[in-house]
Amino acid sequence: MKNRTTQVIYSYWNEVRQGRLAPRRFDVEPARIAGILAETMILECCEDDAIRFRLAGTRITESFGAELRGQSFLDLWSEAERTPLADQLETLKHHGGALVLEIEAFTPGDRTVQLEAILLPLVHTRDVVDRFLGSISCANAPMWLGTEPLTRLTLRNAEIVWPEGRPHQLASMLAPPPALASIAPGSRVVRFDRRQFRVVDGGRNLIKS
Repeated sequence: MKNRTTQVIYSYWNEVRQGRLAPRRFDVEPARIAGILAETMILECCEDDAIRFRLAGTRITESFGAELRGQSFLDLWSEAERTPLADQLETLKHHGGALVLEIEAFTPGDRTVQLEAILLPLVHTRDVVDRFLGSISCANAPMWLGTEPLTRLTLRNAEIVWPEGRPHQLASMLAPPPALASIAPGSRVVRFDRRQFRVVDGGRNLIKS
């Protein structure tokens, strides 16, 4: 986790989680993360298996030049990258943890910018993870960001960070998702095409107080 926004939202999510696999949606108080709200988002898991934007902060919508509410999160990515991303999100639903993404984003004029995103599981009205709290941020935003829309994303790296250093203890009570093979004991790096998905033990030591 390199960006301050990522660190702040992860730290807050882990605090309100209180040792659970995931906090409830209404445990999250926007006022507690007021300084980063423009870069935060909430995704919802829909009945058609799509993962759609429920909310997106103003800085995110300005960067993409569009209102994202109701849009598919996976549609932002190439077809080849959608399946591994969906599998990683399925892992979060069953095992907790935080998915940290390093992204290269492109404009129609082939300008590029490096972004960092994080996705964190939430429980809404049922006792299952059906939403994700997250953020998309840029550590050193170029002057043009927000004036020329981002239209294409490429995944450079993905890491699952376990707050307790391992999948949540409730994971043993749930059926393993398809992506579990990617994080089998002893497996540290999962390669896909020319990219890699890494699993990181721990995560608390990444947050600076």
